[in-house]
Amino acid sequence: MKIQAPSFVRRNLQSFLSNMALTLRYSSSFINPIDTKNPKTTDEFVGSVSFPKTKHSYYCLRVKNSSINEAQTSHEKTLYFNGRGEERAEMQHVLSSQKKNGPKVPVYVMLPLDTVSIGGNLNRPKSLNASLMALKSAGVEGVMVDAWWGLVEKNGPMNYNWKGYFDLVQMVEKHGLKIQVVMSFHQCGGNVGDSCSIPLPPWVLEEISNNPDLVYTDRSGRRNLEYISLGCDSLPVLRGRTPIQVYSDYMRSFRDHFKDYLGRVIVEIQVGMGPCGELRYPSYPESNGTWRFPGIGEFQCYDKYMKASLKATADAIGKESWGTNGPHDSGQYNQFPEDTGFFRRDGTWNTDYGQFFLQWYSHKLIEHGDQILAAAQGIYRGTGAKLSGKVAGIHWHYNTRSHAAELTAGYYNTRHHDGYLPIAQMLGKRNAVLNFTCMEMRDGEQPASANCSPQGLVKQVKMATKLTGTELAGENALERYDEGAYAQVLETSRSDSGNGLTAFTYLRLNKRMFEGDNWRNLVVFVNNMSEGGRMIRLSEYDSTGSDLYVGFIHDRKMDIKKAVLV
Repeated sequence: MKIQAPSFVRRNLQSFLSNMALTLRYSSSFINPIDTKNPKTTDEFVGSVSFPKTKHSYYCLRVKNSSINEAQTSHEKTLYFNGRGEERAEMQHVLSSQKKNGPKVPVYVMLPLDTVSIGGNLNRPKSLNASLMALKSAGVEGVMVDAWWGLVEKNGPMNYNWKGYFDLVQMVEKHGLKIQVVMSFHQCGGNVGDSCSIPLPPWVLEEISNNPDLVYTDRSGRRNLEYISLGCDSLPVLRGRTPIQVYSDYMRSFRDHFKDYLGRVIVEIQVGMGPCGELRYPSYPESNGTWRFPGIGEFQCYDKYMKASLKATADAIGKESWGTNGPHDSGQYNQFPEDTGFFRRDGTWNTDYGQFFLQWYSHKLIEHGDQILAAAQGIYRGTGAKLSGKVAGIHWHYNTRSHAAELTAGYYNTRHHDGYLPIAQMLGKRNAVLNFTCMEMRDGEQPASANCSPQGLVKQVKMATKLTGTELAGENALERYDEGAYAQVLETSRSDSGNGLTAFTYLRLNKRMFEGDNWRNLVVFVNNMSEGGRMIRLSEYDSTGSDLYVGFIHDRKMDIKKAVLV
């Protein structure tokens, strides 16, 4: 099997090979099994990797497959590849012993946002194929991909194009990997890490242009096109269908197209429930400089449907004046809590009115998530695929009494009120995993003025999932490659305090991830997570591990690149 290496690998091959020392767990998808005469030692392998042709150059790959039985013989095969992929092999025998114990935390890697192109085809398939092979050899469990509503249902209502995603799932299966698929009902573009633009389907944008109240709106009337407002969830505003019906039809189409892969290759369906796929309001939009960290954000309840719901709720308890509008003293996107009347230490948030408003605002969000997950639960029941929902890690101003940034996003979490217990309860009721971000962050890394506590926030969410019996999975919020970030994830992955992680998804596959120390740190992290989150250093003398050493073998007649996978 020949696989073309990604272009960035080809361009940097010389420095990549001469400077890098990597550690990889062994994976059988990287090389193909062949028959042997001994039924107990069937793990001999042959494989080839095609690199750009270089005069008089050969590549050496030494593979050692370790048996799980102590003192059982395993095989080490050295493969020499020339520029045409031809090889010769030498076999050695080594001893192995059992090493693994404890619960494994599988690691997934997010694929690029533009893995499927605007035209609906798989982007850069050769590079992706080589990247998947590398991830498998590193011990990664699988990958995550956004199935964009704006791509799949682009050509009209219920006109679905799954071709690019079908090609991807087949490629993932070929490498023996698993895949998490996100039902991405939001726009790509305008938020942290968004590297491309994928708007909502054109026919949906046409409906929005005819009725701007279909999207979230702030107090000044600014419309947000990232996601349909939950205020119209049950109204037939999308060509005769309600948003919940549209999302359900989309998920049902996915199920029917991928029924042979669900539960086997497609192991998780993450259901998008808001901007960035997260269960929240778009309270801190970065597009056009609207919001900057660590601003408190703004409430998003000023479209006519949300205002009608607020009025009806206030009228029902005899407080008509409370339903005329949102809080008048909640400030602007980039202010701090103490700059406002609502969020300051003894502000309106802690009055009867404030408690009423925050209860309504957060309840509408949880109700929205419950409706979508209820539909998903019925659609995917019996497929074997897990459901999950993503909750944002809004850690700034966490150390204040009001937790202003969480409140504007819809999480009613204050000094006196736990906002994550009801979210965890809702997800648990639907047998969905709570996927939480900012797992890599430490309090000491944050600016003191922002009153951040990502560690305190993660601890609270872990406890909420433990108390409700809800599974917890994690992601890193920002692109990080350093050992400190990985060490923090390892610490939070354990169940020592609160709930441990059932899986972790790393953000994100790109060329920087494959650079020397970055790749080495990732692979060591994956190995540690496979040991239940314990910090295990890989020894060069460990015959049961798997080290990939990349270096040069110099010869008078030829320059041989040597890669050792053990």
